[in-house]
Amino acid sequence: MTRMTPAALLALLTLVGAPAAHAQMAQAPLAAASATPAAPPSSSLDAELFYQLLLGELNVRANEPGTGFALILDAARKTNDAALYQRAVELAFQARSGESALQAARAWKQAFPQSREANRYVLQILVALNRVPESSEILKNEIALADPKDRPAVIAVIPRNFARVSDKKQAAAMVEQALTEYIGNPATGAPAWTAIGRMRLAAGDAPGALEAARRGQALNARAEGPALLALELMEPKQPQAEALVKKYLEGKPLPEIRMGYARALLDGQRYAEALQQLQAITGERPEFAEAWLVQGTLLVQDNQLVPAEAALKRYVELAQAQRTGEERSRGLAQAYLSLAQVAEKRRDFPAASAYLDRIESSQDLLAAQSRRASILARQGKLDEARKLLRTIPDRNPGDARMKLMAEIQLLRENKQYKPAYDLLAEAIAKDPRETDLLYDQAMMAEKLGDFADMEKLLRQIMAAKPDYHHAYNALGYSFAERNIRLPEAKQLIQKALEFAPGDPFISDSLGWVEFRMGNKAEAVRILETAYKAKPDAEIAAHLGEVLWSLGQRDRAQSVWREGLLLNNENETLQETLKRLKVKP
Repeated sequence: MTRMTPAALLALLTLVGAPAAHAQMAQAPLAAASATPAAPPSSSLDAELFYQLLLGELNVRANEPGTGFALILDAARKTNDAALYQRAVELAFQARSGESALQAARAWKQAFPQSREANRYVLQILVALNRVPESSEILKNEIALADPKDRPAVIAVIPRNFARVSDKKQAAAMVEQALTEYIGNPATGAPAWTAIGRMRLAAGDAPGALEAARRGQALNARAEGPALLALELMEPKQPQAEALVKKYLEGKPLPEIRMGYARALLDGQRYAEALQQLQAITGERPEFAEAWLVQGTLLVQDNQLVPAEAALKRYVELAQAQRTGEERSRGLAQAYLSLAQVAEKRRDFPAASAYLDRIESSQDLLAAQSRRASILARQGKLDEARKLLRTIPDRNPGDARMKLMAEIQLLRENKQYKPAYDLLAEAIAKDPRETDLLYDQAMMAEKLGDFADMEKLLRQIMAAKPDYHHAYNALGYSFAERNIRLPEAKQLIQKALEFAPGDPFISDSLGWVEFRMGNKAEAVRILETAYKAKPDAEIAAHLGEVLWSLGQRDRAQSVWREGLLLNNENETLQETLKRLKVKP
């Protein structure tokens, strides 16, 4: 007579109280029931052990997981059965006893030294218990027991396993020590250094993380891990990180990494460079939908309506064919909003409304209605547009803020500066700490010619939030524009650049103040760099005027013509041409 294995019995016992399974078995075809079952392997299960397992499971069902754990672990030791060891660990978890879980996992590992599963349980429990030093040898075993072809992937997930430990520095040092024999191996060096870098970054050691990324890339220039780590480290204070990303992009990069680099450039307001990366993605991988969407959105902002429309329509085509679910709905909503904006800029209001009608995402209805309000305002129906915005229901606290900003934008675009100022004053009275609203109110005060109020508000922002670079730039530019207090203006703008190095609009302000101070050659240098980074009508106005003053009339007119193509409604550019009596 053959006997059931302890693991088979355990599986049977855990079916107790599962009526659906029994019903399904009862409905099985008669032929299946009459089939001769395969003989189970023999085991040492006897009546005493059977009773012990049954009693253990019954204790668990009676809400006594601790007693059940002790019985199952004892049975695991008697039978040397891996499934029973695993069950004991699970019961310890159920009893919320980390020490018991560790005891069972260690017993399992001792009985099966080559079991990766047992080793992994021990590692996970030690990490959960914050016993990082004890996990060193277990981590080494985890890597060593992995199949060589799987080892890079095993190493890559190490930082995720240690993400919740409290002592990040200790964990980083331990992981680095455990990976010593892998960091020089061409097959594992890049993932090993990437893991070390991520552990260092989690411990607050950004320079150390960057060095790890550099060493990983030196071993394998095509590896994605070091490039992704460098991408996370990209910031003006660490230019070497961007150099590592660029080196990776020289080969055949994953489009997702190039896309990440493009987004980092956008965050740094390096729009022209970001556009180049997006165009590279769509050239290399025309089916990569997201790049078309971001490219189209960026081109709309630059007033390049023909290529913007083409990119957005290409995205719509790809998204409708490739994607499903919420991601598709949100992406299409963004595309339709941008296409509506293109139509609005062309004053094709029926087409703009038709695009808005296609938006299905409930999360984007507020943005759609805001765009409808903008269309109404462009048709001279400003009061109707404001009413539309105010009647949109608030689904969450953020909606009220978005509606307020949309209404202020409407008023600003239609040069209704006093109503915009008053609306901002009402909002600030409810929360005087709203820095962004204070800044917008200062800009409205400037439009109204109340420069004293503007300066008071901007200095209030500087006192409350010393790193708010927009305030320094705005005040410095205002002084330069009015040709007053120029040394102070330069100091303010340079202060803004300390917080936002390379920002093309702040650089534009610096170039303008240099021009006002008579430093025309330096002004040209700064403004040309800013214009190259961000082709913008206002920067074009300033660069053209400096060139005009230097006698470079043809060049100046060429820049102005480009500016008009970017935005022929820009106030600064129009005022400059009118004042200089120029028809480019």
